[in-house]
Amino acid sequence: MALSKNRLIGRNAIMLLLSEDPNEQLQFLQQNKWRGCLGKVGSMEANKVVASIETAAKKNGIIQSDVYRESHALYHAIMEALHGVTRGQVQLGSVLRTVGLSFAVLRGNPYDHDQEGDWIAVALYGTIGAPVKGSEHETIGLGINHI
Repeated sequence: MALSKNRLIGRNAIMLLLSEDPNEQLQFLQQNKWRGCLGKVGSMEANKVVASIETAAKKNGIIQSDVYRESHALYHAIMEALHGVTRGQVQLGSVLRTVGLSFAVLRGNPYDHDQEGDWIAVALYGTIGAPVKGSEHETIGLGINHI
């Protein structure tokens, strides 16, 4: 049950998100049986961040919206990534913080054996800070969950 070194899902999600040419990176991952998508979201409300990522994942066929365990796995990966972005307190507008984030969602099997099944990773990168231009700083978060 070893992780395959060239198929680390978190690393690949971050590489996709930060890539100079994300479309080329996404095509490479898709050739290796991975499914992924990219997007952007900005908000003072965490629920809007979650909704934006879930919508992109469903629209791009990363998860099946009618299969609960897939939506559930994605939700937990998003929340884990948001914990990283918000330093453990998933609060935004209620404490006068706003985010401007790019995101990558990646699905695939990071293990050597197909029987291990798919996992999902959500990578977030952008800014967080007071809702005043120039009062933000960089942030990053990663969430990984099994499907």
